[in-house]
Amino acid sequence: MKHRIEQAGWNRQEHFAFFSQFEEPFFGLVADVDATRAQARARALGVSFFQLYLHATVAAVQTVENLRYRINAQGQVDCYDQINVSATLSRSDHTFAFSFIPFSPDLHAFGHGLAAEAEAVRQSSGLRLGPETGRPDVVHFSALPWVSFSGLTHARSFSHPDSIPKISVGRLRPESSRLLMPVSVNVHHGLADGYHVGLFLAELQRQLDG
Repeated sequence: MKHRIEQAGWNRQEHFAFFSQFEEPFFGLVADVDATRAQARARALGVSFFQLYLHATVAAVQTVENLRYRINAQGQVDCYDQINVSATLSRSDHTFAFSFIPFSPDLHAFGHGLAAEAEAVRQSSGLRLGPETGRPDVVHFSALPWVSFSGLTHARSFSHPDSIPKISVGRLRPESSRLLMPVSVNVHHGLADGYHVGLFLAELQRQLDG
């Protein structure tokens, strides 16, 4: 379900109009989260660390209204009640494909959807482009477990309208007794600011800690 954001009187009306004129309206940042407890929780729960932090990420997105805004084909802003995830999932030949995983507040129910999509990716070739992976009510997610990055850019077609947040995580990095994980967040500046990314990161940390 979704509802329309009426722009007349909206406190972001001018922000939205201003940044929507940009060739590149997205801004991004990278910050570390503490994954120490999350990794231990994954082991205790008998789930993969990937499943746990992907679920935590999508759960955190639900709590920040601005990350649930999407610009529709008519240039209006819709707010979705639930955001799902289109994650890049890898194959043994080191290619990847897009997926659609519906969000569930329950970690194990979410895991069933993730497992089904992972198997579908393994049995396929190419990117798996389609109506499901192209839905607007998602965040785009990717994991780079080979690199503990401090910056990240995304391939984008500026001629294709886009307002979907892009979230990526990198390799864990030990620091003292902690395991830090870099998180890259890219969002449309007409819809969200650094404040909203900060809310997301704080909630992501809470979700990871359980």
